[in-house]
Order: sequence, then structure tokens, then C-alpha cells
Amino acid sequence: MADTSDFNQRIIAEFRENHGKVGGPFEGAPLLLLHSTGARSGAPRVNPMMYLRDGERYLVFASKAGSDHNPDWFWNLRAHPDARIELGDRTLDVHAVELTGAERDEKYRTQAGLYPGFADYERKTERVIPVVALVPAW
Repeated sequence: MADTSDFNQRIIAEFRENHGKVGGPFEGAPLLLLHSTGARSGAPRVNPMMYLRDGERYLVFASKAGSDHNPDWFWNLRAHPDARIELGDRTLDVHAVELTGAERDEKYRTQAGLYPGFADYERKTERVIPVVALVPAW
């Protein structure tokens, strides 16, 4: 857990220092910082993650690298769907909506086509990886 936290903290710092651009495994990928509220703790959380732009929505994928368990941020959004994202130098209030059925499947296929690692994640687990639309709260 500490390794993941340290990794995320380095990505977050690099993201903010470079106006949303990072190197390493996320180099060239669309990245945002998700600010959520802990489902049980109520504490603020920040997680870097890839996204797929879908009109005005930002789609995020609860892959957790193919783990058999959903990431904590997914449960945070389920408990507290109003959140905030950082995109480059912009901050945006959003509302999280989980996609289901054919729409979820189509959006996941699109992401896996653009970034084959997501297809690998899906093969590693038997769970259906959630797709969450972050809808701007204009």
C-alpha cells in the first residue's frame, strides 16, 4: 500500500508541476486527478488516473490493473458521487455516474482499443470492470 501511495504522490506532484503532463507509464496518456471523499473515513483523497473524453464527460475505468477488487476510489464515488477533477491547470466539479450494460461495454472496448493494457486488465479478472462517467456540474 505504501508503494502505491508513494507512486501516486510522485505522479500527482509531476502532474501539477508540468500542467497535467507526466512521464513514465502515463507518458502521452490523458491523465486527470480525481478528488473524492473517503467512503468510510470521509477524508479527502486524490488519485491520478487515465480517462477517456466522451463529449463533455470524462470516463474513468476502475481496472485496478486487473485486480479482483475494485479500487477504493470507485467505492468513494459510489458513496459520495460529487467530486472534483484536475485537468492540466483546470479544476472542475463533477458528478459520478456508473455506466451499465451496452454503454459500459462499448466505452470499455473503446478504451481497450486505444490502450491495450485495459484489455489485459479485463482478461486478468472475472469481475466486470466498472466504467464511471464524470459529468461536469455546470
